[in-house]
Amino acid sequence: MKKLLFTLVFFCLTGSAFAQWQNGPISNDFRLGLTAHPTFGWLKPENGKGEGTSLGFSYGLLGDFNFAENYSFSTGLTITTINGKSTEINPPGFTGDVANAYKLKYKLQYIEVPLTVKLRTSKVGQMVWYGQFGLSNDFNIGAKQDVELSGRKVAEDRNIKDLTNFYRAGLILGAGGEFDLDSHTSVAVGLTFNNGFTDISDDKNHSIRNHYVGLNLAVFF
Repeated sequence: MKKLLFTLVFFCLTGSAFAQWQNGPISNDFRLGLTAHPTFGWLKPENGKGEGTSLGFSYGLLGDFNFAENYSFSTGLTITTINGKSTEINPPGFTGDVANAYKLKYKLQYIEVPLTVKLRTSKVGQMVWYGQFGLSNDFNIGAKQDVELSGRKVAEDRNIKDLTNFYRAGLILGAGGEFDLDSHTSVAVGLTFNNGFTDISDDKNHSIRNHYVGLNLAVFF
């Protein structure tokens, strides 16, 4: 119920933002950007424990729709890899009468469509600072897994797409700064925390969530 209420409130806010933008656009009301940056992912399994962070990558398009002088609706279309390591007891596909602790590495790839509100400061020196909040909508396009048991490699790049949920939702919190290269081009650098709050496992008896921090790099035109 809490997740549903959050989603409804968020879409109400973004709907209001679009209405304001349509009723009274300001100059430079749309900006298109390109992004390519690393992600640092980790896992929180219910039937085990996470084992630190793993490096991934994200790249694609970003778009800002300005609806007031310092506010914008920000979205995008990226290919995002969220990797993570865990130790889990008898994960799906490796069930048995004996409880064994498997070391797993998840390598999951998503089409990510963020829906966020971005708040900017006025120019401070050469910089404009921003904060960002919203919802991450991720659609699984690839899922693989490396598996070890007692130091022995059991599987490498095992296809687990059938064991993984297609849709993933996450809460986005971000902050950073932008500086102008010229009158039409700016560079943005920041950090984003993407907190996954839906189960990525298709097995009802095996709950697991993944999260990541992105070191954001983007160029807006």
